[in-house]
Amino acid sequence: MNLLQAIFMGLIQGLTEFLPVSSSGHLAIFQQLFGIKTDTGVLFEVLLHLGTLIAVCIVFWKDFKNLVIHGVGLVADVCINGWTFIMRLVKKDGRHYRRLITNAYRKFAALVIVTTIPTGIIGLVFSGPIEMASKTLIVPGICLVITAIILLLVDGRPNGKKKAKATNYKDAALIGVAQGIATLPGISRSGSTIAACLFLGLDRSFAVRYSFLASIPAILGANILQLGHLGDAAVDGGMILNYVVGMIVAGVVGFGCIKLMINIVKRAKYEYFAYYCAVIGVIAIFSYFFIK
Repeated sequence: MNLLQAIFMGLIQGLTEFLPVSSSGHLAIFQQLFGIKTDTGVLFEVLLHLGTLIAVCIVFWKDFKNLVIHGVGLVADVCINGWTFIMRLVKKDGRHYRRLITNAYRKFAALVIVTTIPTGIIGLVFSGPIEMASKTLIVPGICLVITAIILLLVDGRPNGKKKAKATNYKDAALIGVAQGIATLPGISRSGSTIAACLFLGLDRSFAVRYSFLASIPAILGANILQLGHLGDAAVDGGMILNYVVGMIVAGVVGFGCIKLMINIVKRAKYEYFAYYCAVIGVIAIFSYFFIK
């Protein structure tokens, strides 16, 4: 892979990861229609995702920092309460359990954890069919049309009122299911999760924060699993610089797209993205049946 190809892949990753147009759908369609080789090596794919994850962390730094701090504290207290339970059974003592949800960030961290669980289950159970779906035009095409419908349904929807305190764990699980379904090529992750948030009555500003911050453990977990195949990918030492440049491009472009999505969600304007997804989806479906 040369430098221009690395920059191009970083641009595509940064643009489609956060805008509601499905990065996986675009890559699958580009590969099938134009014969573009997207298998650029596991290391490069991981670095591209690392670039966009860094962009999320920078934009939402305060939230990210507090979620990590309070999330670790939450997990630690769960473990301590588990030990307390055992000690109460064994020694019959009167030690008390620790309170788990003590502030808004503790609740937010718990919601993100609950959201991650169904996402991870869906991604693991259906990884085979999802990979096969990326090798054809019909599935990404249909899924892009579905994304367009979702965006049109949520376009102009009134603002909700729920923030972390009012959002329940059932809501979090449903958002996780939406994020899991978005592993299908053509279903936009940001579009589906933000739409799920809005349909469940979440505040717009909180919905976009929730969507992007919940993507961190999901994308990070997927890439950790992907690193298991790193030994199969031969990486030329001369490629490292190109890979790093691609990662930086993905991060910078992703940063701008996150800022754009924040404004889009606030204004409830999804129709142009819906039309775009519909057009690309129809082209993919038409190509599947009529172009050999």
